[in-house]
Parts: sequence; C-alpha cells; structure tokens
Amino acid sequence: MTDRETNTADILSRRSRALGPTYTLFYDEPLHIVRAEGVWMYDAEGRRYLDAYNNVPVVGHCHPHVVDELTRQARTLNTHTRYLAEQPLELAEKLLATMPREIGNIIYTCSGSEANDLAVRISKAVTGGTGFIITDYAYHGTTDTIAGMSPEDGVPLGPGVYAIPAPIGPEGIAKFGDRVHQCIERMQAANVRPAALLVDTIFSSDGVVSHPPGFLAQAARNIRAAGGLFIADEVQPGFGRTGDHMWGFARHGVIPDIVTLGKPMGNGHPVSALAARPELLDVFAKHTRYFNTFGGNTVSCAVALAVLNVIENEHLIANARSTGEYLKHGLTKLAQHHSGIREVRGAGLFLGVELGANPAARLPPRQETARIVNDLKRRGALVGSTGREGNILKIRPPLTIVRAEADFLLSVLDQSLGAEV
Repeated sequence: MTDRETNTADILSRRSRALGPTYTLFYDEPLHIVRAEGVWMYDAEGRRYLDAYNNVPVVGHCHPHVVDELTRQARTLNTHTRYLAEQPLELAEKLLATMPREIGNIIYTCSGSEANDLAVRISKAVTGGTGFIITDYAYHGTTDTIAGMSPEDGVPLGPGVYAIPAPIGPEGIAKFGDRVHQCIERMQAANVRPAALLVDTIFSSDGVVSHPPGFLAQAARNIRAAGGLFIADEVQPGFGRTGDHMWGFARHGVIPDIVTLGKPMGNGHPVSALAARPELLDVFAKHTRYFNTFGGNTVSCAVALAVLNVIENEHLIANARSTGEYLKHGLTKLAQHHSGIREVRGAGLFLGVELGANPAARLPPRQETARIVNDLKRRGALVGSTGREGNILKIRPPLTIVRAEADFLLSVLDQSLGAEV
C-alpha cells in the first residue's frame, strides 16, 4: 500500500468512527482536498482539479477580497441583529437593489434550508393555506418541513405537499402551467387551501431546465389566482449564474412573492436570506417574530457584501453569459461526435448534459454517467450528476472561469466519452 493509500485509509477509518453514518462522499476513490484557489482545488499530493461542480464558491475559491473582508470584520466585531449595525443594512440595500421594486424587505438566515423553511412559515401565515406544490424530484433543503418538500432525498412528502412532474422536455415545459392548475384543483377537492408554489428556478435536481425563458409565468399566475404565493428558490441559480440576470426568476418575466437565497451568497461562508414583498412580512409579523442568532451577523454580512462587490466589479454576470455560451457551444459540438450525449441544456454557467446508455460497455445511462463523473475526476475535472435517472452531468464552475479552463473541461470530457471501458 502506498503512503497515499495509507493516509486515505486512515482518514476514512477516522471518519467512520467520528462522523455520523448519514455522510456520503463523492467519487469511487474519494478526494482528500487540502486547498483551493480560483477554479482549482488541490489534493494532498498537490494535484489540481478544475472545480466545475461546486456552485458555492461563486467568485472563485478563496477570493482575496472576500477573505480580506471576512478577516477584517472578524477582528472588529461579530454580533447579531439585535444591535444596530451598518453591515446588515448595507447588504439588504444592495441585495434589494438587484430585485424588482415590489420586493422590499430582507430577513437573514444561515442556510438555504432555513430560508425555505421560513418561506413556508410566511406563506402559511399570509394565506391561511397549508398546501404546497413542488416538482417531483426537487431539492429545497434539510429541515423537517423542507425535507418533506425535497423528494430527491427520498424522504416522503410532508403533509399538504403535492408533487407535479418537472418541466422536462418540450411537452413538460408546455404543460407546466396547466399541471400547476390541475394540482390546485386536486387540493381544493381535498379541502386543502393552496399556500404556495415553490420551485428552484432552474430545476437543478429535476434535470436542469432553463429554456424557453418565460415558461414559469403561467404557473405563477395560476397559484396566485388560487390565493397562493409564488416562492422562487434562488439558492442554486441565483447570484448571476444563469448569465442573463442576477436571479433566475428574472429570465421568466415574473416577480415572486418570496425569494430565497443561500449557497453562493457567502462564497463558502454560511449565510443566506429571504427577500419578500413588505406587505407579506407585515402580516407575518402580526402572528410571530423571527430572530436568528447567527442570521445577519456582522461578519456574515461583510462576507456577502464582498461577494456582491466582486460580482459587480469583475463583471462576472457578463462572464457567466459569454463563457457559458462558449462552453455550451463546445458541449454541443461534442454531441455531434459522441452519440452518448442526448441533449445539452442550461443557461450561463449552469449547464446539464444528458447522457444515454453506453452499448459497447453495456452500461445503462445512470451507470454510464457515474463512469464519466469518476473518469473526469481521474483526468483532473470535477462535475456532478443530477436528475431522476441520475444521467445528467451537472456543470457549475465558479463564475470566474475563463475560456482556457473551459477548453480543458471540454478536452477531458471528450476523452472520457471516447474512452474504452
């Protein structure tokens, strides 16, 4: 056994003893990552890997400005929102300036799960309803309530939660608004009052659905006509990743009632938020108050402000659009040479590559996708997989990626698709 294998075995043994059994690892041969910078991650032997999977470091791993602001504020003050402080206000004002004027208030939380959980509480208080519509392979978080709205994790649907088919394929997209309407009718027949439609605006776990822009509008109109709210989960598509706007919902010409934010908001630091129409929060506040000890603390807000500044100053939304189009074009060209690629979809730097079976190796789509993911890792590129069938490569590099790095990803994917098994 090599020194590397011995070290890996020791870490795995310690992990199994110390950590709960719910944790899982990426890749058949787990990676021991020790540092990261920009779009690259480095293992214990110093080998680097292009991070084209992790949408958390939206401005690149360990961005100097973000790190400097974090340490500066941590040396000065870290406290909660029951004291007056500039940072939570400055961050709220900067976030709201990126949203429609109808969205006027921010509440801070620590994770996307918490933000979505709070969105559910607000929806119930405002509408008096208990019925929620989600897509049938969605993921929205890990609290008890939100886990019941995240069928991707295999948890049974919670009380009052109705799942409808995701808008996959032209027919699914065309019928999505009608399916929301039909679901509302099922709720009403069961004497369940609709509270909200909750969707991830790029349908990441369902399989990555971005086009055509505008298809979400009818679904939003239908839930509102029934007295419910439209909640846009921007935890994955938000902060400029789709390349058109700061938020995924803007591609559809809709104004949500509630917007939830998380993951990339702190570039790896745990910070999240909920944005909403003020009249909704006025009603909610009459029922209850909401305070989160760490939500909106001064260090987290300083970090999130730094992230917004980098996105703006380095023109990262424009880069997501231009480099994303370049990468998508390259993936489409690969599809012309590799019959295993069924479809390339997505927007900006949130792309999905649907794979078919590998007849030569007798691998069905799910296993072929797992093979590609692991083979790419061995070649120095990290991607994930998604979708109900597990056959869609999920590509989400930091928004700082440049064309040369996209070319590297395209090259190793070309090699993996053509490799003999």
